[in-house]
Amino acid sequence: MNALERSAEPEALTRAPHRAQDADAEALALAMNRYADGDDSAFAELFRKLSTRLRAFLLRLSGRSDVADDLTQETFLRMHRARGSFAQGSAVMPWVYAIARNCFIDYARVRSRMVLSSDDEGGALELSTGPEASAEEAVSALRSAQTVERVLATMTVARREAFVLLRYEGLSVEAAAQVLGISEGAVKLRAFHAYELLRAALREPAVAPPSKERSR
Repeated sequence: MNALERSAEPEALTRAPHRAQDADAEALALAMNRYADGDDSAFAELFRKLSTRLRAFLLRLSGRSDVADDLTQETFLRMHRARGSFAQGSAVMPWVYAIARNCFIDYARVRSRMVLSSDDEGGALELSTGPEASAEEAVSALRSAQTVERVLATMTVARREAFVLLRYEGLSVEAAAQVLGISEGAVKLRAFHAYELLRAALREPAVAPPSKERSR
C-alpha cells in the first residue's frame, strides 16, 4: 500500500490534520471579525490567507483552472455581501467553504452538469520526488497521483466534496458536515465510498505496453 492509499484510509478521513497553527487560526478569526464589523481594510489579510486554499478546493471540485479562478473571485464577492451575517466567534473556514461550495453548485447547475472533466492541473499532490526518492518511486507516485485525480473527477460530486474537505482541506468530520449541511454519519459514508473507489483504482495493475512480438 503506497502513501497516497494509506492517506485515504477510513481512519485517516475521520482525523483530519490541523493545517494551520493556532496563531494563524486566531489571526484569521480576528481578521474575519473585523471584516464582519465593516472594516474593509481586513479584506487584504483575508484574501492573503484564504485565496490559495479556496482556489485549490474549487479546482478539485471543478477540475478546471479557469473555472476555479472565476469561482474563487465569486466566493470573495459573496463573502463581502454576506459578511454581516457571519457569527463572530464561530469557525471561519466552514463558513467560507460553504460559500465556495455554493458557488460551485450554482456553476454546475447553470451548465447542467454535476461531474466535470479534469484537466492536467487537477491540484498539486504531495509526491515523494526529493533527492531521497528513486526514479521508480517518483514515477509510481506520479501515476498514483494521476489516478487519484482521475477518479475524483469521475465520482459523484457528493462523494468528491466529502473526500476533498476531509483529505485535502483538513476539516474535521464535524466541520465538513456543517459545510455540506448533512450529518456527520453521512459525511463519513460519502468519504468512505470515495475511498473505496480510490483504493480499487490504486490497486489496479498498470497496463504494460504491448511487446513488439505481440504487435506483429
